[in-house]
Amino acid sequence: MGSRRGRQHPGVAEGSQAPEPGGRGASGRGGRGHGGPHAQQASQGARGGNRGRGGWHTSRADEAQQQPRGHPGEYPGRGQPRGGTRPQQYRRGGRGGHGAGPSSTESSNPLAPDLRQAMEPPHEFAQASPMQAGRSESPPEAPRIESREQHKQVPVQAEASAGQEILPAIPSSAKSVRFPLRPGKGSVGTRCLVKANHFFAELPDKDLHQYDVSITPEVTSRIVSRAIIKELVNRYKESYLGGRLPAYDGRKSLYTAGPLPFTSQEFPIALLDDDDGSGPERRRRNFKVVIKFAARADLHRLELFLAGRHAEAPQEALQVLDIVLRELPSARYAPFGRSFFSPDLGRRQPLGDGLESWRGFYQSIRPTQMGLSLNIDMSATAFIEPLPVIDFIVQLLNSDIHARPLSDAERVKIKKALRGVKVEVTHRGNMRRKYRISGLTVPTTRELTFPVDEGGTVKSVVQYFQETYGFAIQHTYLPCLTVGNRQPPNYLPMEVCKIVEGQRYSKRLNQNQIRALLEETCQHPRERERDIIRMVKHNAYDKDDYAKEFGIKISDRLASVEARILPAPRLKYNETGREKDCLPIVGQWNMRDKKMVNGGKVRSWMCVNFARNVQESVVRGFCHELAVMCQASGMDFAREPVLPPLNARPDQVERALKARYHDAMSILGPQRKELDLLIGILPDNNGSLYGDLKRICEIDLGIVSQCCCTKQVFKMTKQILANLALKINVKVGGRNTVLVDAVSRRIPLVTDRPTIIFGADVTHPHPGEDSSPSIAAVVASQDWPEVTKYAGLVSAQAHRQELIEDLYKVWQDPQRGTVSGGMIRELLISFKRSTGEKPQRIIFYRDGVSEGQFYQVLLYELSAIRKACASLEANYQPKVTFIVVQKRHHTRLFAHNHNDKNSIDRSGNILPGTVVDSKICHPTEFDFYLCSHAGIKGTSRPAHYHVLWDENNFTADALQTLTNNLCYTSIPPAYYAHLAAFRARFYMEPETSDSGSVASGHAGHGPQSGPSASRSARGPGGSAVRPLPTLKDSVKRVMFYC
Repeated sequence: MGSRRGRQHPGVAEGSQAPEPGGRGASGRGGRGHGGPHAQQASQGARGGNRGRGGWHTSRADEAQQQPRGHPGEYPGRGQPRGGTRPQQYRRGGRGGHGAGPSSTESSNPLAPDLRQAMEPPHEFAQASPMQAGRSESPPEAPRIESREQHKQVPVQAEASAGQEILPAIPSSAKSVRFPLRPGKGSVGTRCLVKANHFFAELPDKDLHQYDVSITPEVTSRIVSRAIIKELVNRYKESYLGGRLPAYDGRKSLYTAGPLPFTSQEFPIALLDDDDGSGPERRRRNFKVVIKFAARADLHRLELFLAGRHAEAPQEALQVLDIVLRELPSARYAPFGRSFFSPDLGRRQPLGDGLESWRGFYQSIRPTQMGLSLNIDMSATAFIEPLPVIDFIVQLLNSDIHARPLSDAERVKIKKALRGVKVEVTHRGNMRRKYRISGLTVPTTRELTFPVDEGGTVKSVVQYFQETYGFAIQHTYLPCLTVGNRQPPNYLPMEVCKIVEGQRYSKRLNQNQIRALLEETCQHPRERERDIIRMVKHNAYDKDDYAKEFGIKISDRLASVEARILPAPRLKYNETGREKDCLPIVGQWNMRDKKMVNGGKVRSWMCVNFARNVQESVVRGFCHELAVMCQASGMDFAREPVLPPLNARPDQVERALKARYHDAMSILGPQRKELDLLIGILPDNNGSLYGDLKRICEIDLGIVSQCCCTKQVFKMTKQILANLALKINVKVGGRNTVLVDAVSRRIPLVTDRPTIIFGADVTHPHPGEDSSPSIAAVVASQDWPEVTKYAGLVSAQAHRQELIEDLYKVWQDPQRGTVSGGMIRELLISFKRSTGEKPQRIIFYRDGVSEGQFYQVLLYELSAIRKACASLEANYQPKVTFIVVQKRHHTRLFAHNHNDKNSIDRSGNILPGTVVDSKICHPTEFDFYLCSHAGIKGTSRPAHYHVLWDENNFTADALQTLTNNLCYTSIPPAYYAHLAAFRARFYMEPETSDSGSVASGHAGHGPQSGPSASRSARGPGGSAVRPLPTLKDSVKRVMFYC
């Protein structure tokens, strides 16, 4: 978990921790890394109800037993009683629950988590809907309730049955929603001090004014717009601007500290054009700039908000302050997003293929409990090296092209890499005109001609350069660059062009480039803290003319923040081991003297080796040792494979896997056995091999697989083997460990009544893939009260669509009429089938949502959850807590004293379980930072949790403890969703168009039915997004994506 998650923008590495070698292996000592110990429990505990009967049906006798008897149990000694009150979005009804605890009948059926293509109709319930035979209509329309905020009518669920609580309305718009207020601060854990990379910003005592800016003719480039306003300020500051130094956002708004001496004024401005190759000579461009008074920025509302006396953050005031503090660095450095980069901020690091990394910093003004704070963090990103174009191409192709023509494949690769790149010419002495590349010519330079006059006179490019510039072109066998947008196009030979410095590379990086970028940015916490402080002093905000103009003062000291270290939970293991349970120490523990609480079965397996440098004897020895470790850890694991290990070429992965699978099944088939596991040995740099292997195994063959990198095979330590065994056990349906508190029913708001925990995420295509669909994934716990096994659903949806479109769907079936479906509905049914219980609480962890999307995501997805529940049973509305999990933020926490060994882990990071809910958190809303894992390398990135909806009335202690404890038995639910979505992208077989772009969707496998045909998701240009291929049933039943 934590910063080992590595979900960063492919082109920007904010420098958390480098990924663990060999893929998503478990952490070294049973710690909670990508693989974690994936703890799972065999005993299902006390369960009752109609388990195994299918559907959502519940007998009246069962329903009677589930009626509430008094209030839910309290959380003794932590926070307020569950029956108490606390500030909320809306006033709530009585505290009656949906039911008492589970019945005492224990099921003998094994739990089978299931990952299916979202929106498949639940065929097992085709005869009758979950609650009533033939019920398939849309959920009933809801009555209305009064909002205490708006005093207007908004819809809510239909009248509640006896004993049910009336839940608050789902707001119909962002204006009618209020996120939950903080229910007090947590108290559980050992108190300590940490430092955060937040710097106190003193609120200015100025009268801020906003002006609209209109530039004619219209300018689309922010760089040009800034150049125009800079020229205007230089020319007219003392005369027409009254000595004011305005801050400009690069678009339509300009801000001043005090009024300008006019309400509207027009200014003529002239600029020398930055030549893009579309004209014969650099030209003078004339602009008309109109500045007109728009409004006054209200800092008083910002003061009230920071003091907790105003509900909504005044975004316009925050935006003004952010723009002011960005003015100077925007002029000094290369700005991209909220970060600034420069070759002068640290050494350049070559990344390969003509790219290099530049160091920089991230900067953002944030409202916090301590007032305004400036969040500063170190970052790095990839830039194109300012090389001669031919040298760049040599690096890109990793091949010498000085004496040969290009192949078609090389031409496509070059065109894709250079399109849009700005170059300057070198054949005209000091006149370094700049041009933007639009493509490559099809003919070579020696073959290329163009008309020089209207009479049809034609001249070759070679002849033109010789006669006009006295320049003899040497590489006539290479194509020319086409530059600019004019028709006919302008041609430039490659050898006269040099790439202009300062161009960020925004496309997808390859594995070697990502590794090099991570190595450059992966800093020890002490070093990162030192660099951040140096950067703040280097920026010298106290001498910033813009900051002084607006009266903004920035502290140069890191914020000192009160934190707590939550206690690690006690973990239960199998009774047959020497150690029945254990208490992790500093977030780590091992499997010595322990056995998995529920060992999985692997009776038949095989191994395929794709690494040429691993000898057959080494492979045999590795497989034997791994089998022994799996047995020793508690698995029912066959010592010998069905067939001896096979050596295969990486470029023949499909042929090798299918042939070997066929050979294995010719042995197992007559015995009516199945192949349980494939062990794949891969080169350390394996390119697309990993994804190809997973796709073939899970889509075509129906087997789970465990990939091992060459370095793991050669090391073959007990630690590596134990971690692989833990991963394999989870994939084949076993459980590694469970929480002792879960078994003994001591987890507040989880174990007292049936509770389902969801994780959801959407992964988007890499930069440059402009037509690939986004992949949504939702996972949900399928065991209760242990909460260790998760079923998952995946779905392709419109390109870069963040809302999960398939949470709830209604479509028309020719035979069944209106049919309800979707991810939430299917997972609720699966939970009922697995546990025999209807969830009475829903805890929904949603990953990947930025602050600007909070309202939109909550409104859409909470509504989908409610509709899915209502479609299963009239008035069925379990209480929902909706929590956004953010990892792509820039808050870092450092030990208060790096020399105090009791306050840091072995990597120098803060201790696992460190939670912060004060000072740097939201002024009034329910959020906290939690670093639940032990660091490995680099600086840990705490997860930021922000509660957007809470009908379960969690206390700070209850939610923080639950979230931290979930990281010990598995990995956080939202990260399971991320893994499932990431895996599903391997199933898409890209189709390359003539332009080199990737077409959306992929070929489906297996029958497609109602819901897939009723998708409304559309790709670019309105094309429908094709559904993902169907997983084999044998794979669906297990957590193969771990």
